[in-house]
Amino acid sequence: MKLTALIAVLAAALTAFSGTAAGAATERTASAAARQFEGTVVSVNRDARTFRLKDVERGTVRIKVTRNTRFERVNGLAGLKAGAKRIEATVKRSNGAWVALEVERSGGGGEHGGDDDRGDDDHGGDRS
Repeated sequence: MKLTALIAVLAAALTAFSGTAAGAATERTASAAARQFEGTVVSVNRDARTFRLKDVERGTVRIKVTRNTRFERVNGLAGLKAGAKRIEATVKRSNGAWVALEVERSGGGGEHGGDDDRGDDDHGGDRS
């Protein structure tokens, strides 16, 4: 009987440990999935397709732009200039670098009514 009780206790302990480890791994993966930086552009390297952003809370970070990076209220990498303020970058970590998923000028309402279509007519009809 003692052996059965010991096995039950060990099984319960292993189950609890594996749940905690899995939860911690999931938490790390979720936090590494995407981060957001906001601040002032320090410099832009168009050849390397990177820019440095000074975030007040986290310091200065180098962010890489790819062809998949979405821009809102910023005219692509060409629209980023040193000294540009209120720039937000949603990034993920890839091969040791911060890679931009989205770069936008903050304060324009995002997809909640700000003009993010760069002049395109979303209505499909004539402008009156």
